[in-house]
Amino acid sequence: MIEDAVWQPLRDELSRWINASRSVQFWLRDDDAVEPSDALNRLLMLSNEYEVPVLLAVIPSLAGAPLADMLKPERFVAVATHGWSHENHAGKGEKKQELGDHRLLKVVLHELDEGRSRIAKLFTKQALPILVPPWNRIDSSLLPHLNSVGFAALSVFGKGSAGQGHIPAVNTHIDLIDWHGTRGCRDHNELVAEIVMEMRGRFEGDDSIIGILGHHLVHDESAWIFLKRLFEITTETGGCRWVSAAELI
Repeated sequence: MIEDAVWQPLRDELSRWINASRSVQFWLRDDDAVEPSDALNRLLMLSNEYEVPVLLAVIPSLAGAPLADMLKPERFVAVATHGWSHENHAGKGEKKQELGDHRLLKVVLHELDEGRSRIAKLFTKQALPILVPPWNRIDSSLLPHLNSVGFAALSVFGKGSAGQGHIPAVNTHIDLIDWHGTRGCRDHNELVAEIVMEMRGRFEGDDSIIGILGHHLVHDESAWIFLKRLFEITTETGGCRWVSAAELI
C-alpha cells in the first residue's frame, strides 16, 4: 500500500535503534491555544488515546477560565507561556516578532512576568516555567533576563543553542504546517523523511530528543491523519519514547 510505503523509512529507522538497544525520544508542542475548540478537543483525544504528552503554548492575555477548566482533568497536558498577546511589534518589511528590540526592555520583561504569572494562576499544576516566543523569535537582549522573571527554559524552532548559555532550550525540529505554501499539512513523505533524518543525525550522539510542532487551530484533515499515524507507529513499534516537557527541564 502507498500509505505503508510512506511510513516504512520510519519503521526501518526505529528498528535500527531497537537493534542497537537504544531509544530515541520524541516530544510534542502545540501552539496558540486560547480557548476550548473542536480542534483542541481532537488533539486532546489523540493525546489520551496514545498517551502522548503535549505541551500547549497558551497566549496569556487571551486565555481564561474556560480553557483552564477544559484542561484541568487532562493527564497528558502541560502548559507553557506563549509570549503575552501574540502581537507583532516589528516594523513593516521585518519578520513578525513580539519579543524583539522594538520596545523598551523593561516593558517586554514586565509583560513576560505578567504572562508567566497568569499562566501559573490559571493552570496551577499543569503550568511549566517555559517560554515559547510567538513566531519562535526572541531578541538576544532578553535572554539574560528570563530567569529573573521566572522562566526555567525556552522553546523555539530549530537547532542550535537558542538560549545562548543564559537559559536551557527545549526546541522543536519538525513543523507539520506548510506556512509558506498551502498553509495546510506538509507532504507526509517529506515529514517522515525529516523525522528520519533527525533520528539518523542523533544516532551516534548523546542528544536523542526530537521535537514535533503542531498548531491545532490550523490543522487540516491531512495534519490530523499524520499525527494519528505517527502516534500509532511510534507507540506500537518501539525504539522510541514520547516524553513530557516536564522531563526535558
